[in-house]
Amino acid sequence: MTADCAYQGIRSAVNQYEVEQVSVRMNAKVFLAAALGALSLAPVSQAQVEPSATPRPAAPATPRPATPVTPAPATAAPAAPAAQPLTPLQLEAYVDGVVGRSMADDHLAGVTVSVVQGGQVVLKKGYGVSSLDPVKPVDPDKTLFRIGSISKTFTWVALMKEVEAGRMRLDAPMNLYLPERLHIRDQGFKQQVQLRHVMTHTGGFEDRALGQLFERDANRVRPLELYLQKERVRRVREPGMVPSYSNYAVGLAGEAVSNVTGKPFEQLTEEQIFHPLGMWRTTFREARDQRDGLPLPMPAELAADASQGFHWAGGGYQSRPYEFIGQIAPAGGASSTAGDMAKYMLVLLNNGSLGADRAPLYSPRTAAAFSGQTWRPAAGAAGWNHGFMDVALPGGRRGYGHGGATLSFFSMMVVVPELNLGVFVSTNTDGGRDLVSALPGMVVQRFYGPAPTLAGPPTLKADASVYEGTYLTTRRAYGGLEGFVSHLSGQTQVSVNARGELIVGGDGDGRAWRATGREGVFQAVNGPETLVFVVENGRAVRYFSASGTSTYERVGLFNRTNTLVLMAAIALIAAIATLVGLFTRDHRELRQTSIQSQASLMQTTQAILWLTAAALFAAWGQSAASDVVKVFYNWPSPLVIIASACALVAAILSVATLLVLPIVWRGGRRVDSWTPWRKLRFSVTTVIFTAFSLLLAFWGALFPWSV
Repeated sequence: MTADCAYQGIRSAVNQYEVEQVSVRMNAKVFLAAALGALSLAPVSQAQVEPSATPRPAAPATPRPATPVTPAPATAAPAAPAAQPLTPLQLEAYVDGVVGRSMADDHLAGVTVSVVQGGQVVLKKGYGVSSLDPVKPVDPDKTLFRIGSISKTFTWVALMKEVEAGRMRLDAPMNLYLPERLHIRDQGFKQQVQLRHVMTHTGGFEDRALGQLFERDANRVRPLELYLQKERVRRVREPGMVPSYSNYAVGLAGEAVSNVTGKPFEQLTEEQIFHPLGMWRTTFREARDQRDGLPLPMPAELAADASQGFHWAGGGYQSRPYEFIGQIAPAGGASSTAGDMAKYMLVLLNNGSLGADRAPLYSPRTAAAFSGQTWRPAAGAAGWNHGFMDVALPGGRRGYGHGGATLSFFSMMVVVPELNLGVFVSTNTDGGRDLVSALPGMVVQRFYGPAPTLAGPPTLKADASVYEGTYLTTRRAYGGLEGFVSHLSGQTQVSVNARGELIVGGDGDGRAWRATGREGVFQAVNGPETLVFVVENGRAVRYFSASGTSTYERVGLFNRTNTLVLMAAIALIAAIATLVGLFTRDHRELRQTSIQSQASLMQTTQAILWLTAAALFAAWGQSAASDVVKVFYNWPSPLVIIASACALVAAILSVATLLVLPIVWRGGRRVDSWTPWRKLRFSVTTVIFTAFSLLLAFWGALFPWSV
């Protein structure tokens, strides 16, 4: 297989490791539908049944906590069977081809890659540039890339070192290790959130990001403790139930470790992880001026080599402002080089050992927990290895690691103990998701294939109704305008195509999955991942994402975007008709009571407000769809606030109009009242506006004071 041919799989066969979505992706079609639908703001897994060939009793309607996988024994993992070692020249030629093609097609300014195997660095290379003014090539040993949520793995290493020391316990409540002002409130839930819940992203928190996860102004960066206090998120379910990725929860974990050790998180990771590993160019510190109350900034010699982030604007690259993530550093604030990440992968593959003459970074028991799946929501589903992602790979192999995404940088790190192999890749441009998601699996496929053989029934046509429907991610905000945005963008369609394959996603972008013969379990047609549905009473109620980061739950009619868009379109047509009537009505024949006159004025005002709200949302959506950065840094946009306020006033007037409807129909003397046809038109429009108002209130779009 040539590199050119292999790259064709990046789009159609991307291995959906789903580089964890620190940033919320914007969907332009959602924005257009939302704009048409007046108030559809645009933003931005499942319990599985045991595999069985025989029918099983229906599960209860409420999801039950998943049973943790039995941890591996507390001994060093046995040596992996000898795999044919990679040939450096062949590997470099292959990676050069894949990366080069991706840089051209996806308009990537810079890429950095490292591959390790057998205790050695097999490949370490930089591609493209890290700066345009002046032009600087990417140097794998010098250029720092933001690695996003790969940072979380350092947090888990630091936490497990405290567990090994006996100062923390995984089954203890988080509140034991947090300052009192950061204690997690019960909010009516019975079970306390434990450390192990946070490591498996089952703490039961909502996920919020807009306007606070990233900062472009260094003066807005807050200490971790203050950030966690001011940006407190809701608990939305009991802990330990289903996976739903949470940056906030990892921030709490980092603060807990810092509180227990009495050291700032940045200093702690340097002393306990980076310096012992010789990772001198890896840091949680950021390139800014020193400020009281904040950790010391990134040293000047490192800041000079920090890559810029880029956005392809059609005719060229636009450099983006530095992304400040220090306010929630444990979840995504690290910067590193390909060379340093190679050192890290070598230690991961060596069970935490730094060499025979040096103390290990962590114990064999911890190494076994990192490399083996220690929790999963149900049999066959992707789980978590003490905070590391469980990664499906070609040939039935499994690795562990983590993905990372900021607004401009995408990264992936995967280590494969069976092959004694580690792959790290990072890009500095917002089009880099496909490359970093696919490259580790492509390397395994190219040199250690074959692809897995699909088994099971060839068709799902007979069972299509069991799985088809609309599903909504649990990884979202659950209130305010951000909740409305999350509700819109977090939905996905599941359907069955003519070949009997399950299609997850729509608009031609869906991915195909094939039945395996086990109820609710599907394998990707063009990849090694598994998708698991929970079937209750003959109907799928939820599914787990292939990455293990989220649960998607089936939603009913009133929760579907299509319903909102349809209702919005009807309301806008009614609003336009109301205004057209002002100019086409024969005023010489107009007869009306004072109540009818006032009601007509209210309805005209509503029509203007609905159309104004739609126009404002459309303007915001058009801008946001072009560049997600605008949403994160400018949230809440004045356009969104004003649009929501217009919708709120229109909704209040709609209810008021509905209340006076009986008086409108009673009218006055025959010659002083509307005709029955006029009353009917008015009534229909009133009902449409009121129904639309109730639907928007249900979705959370009518609360401009809550963002």
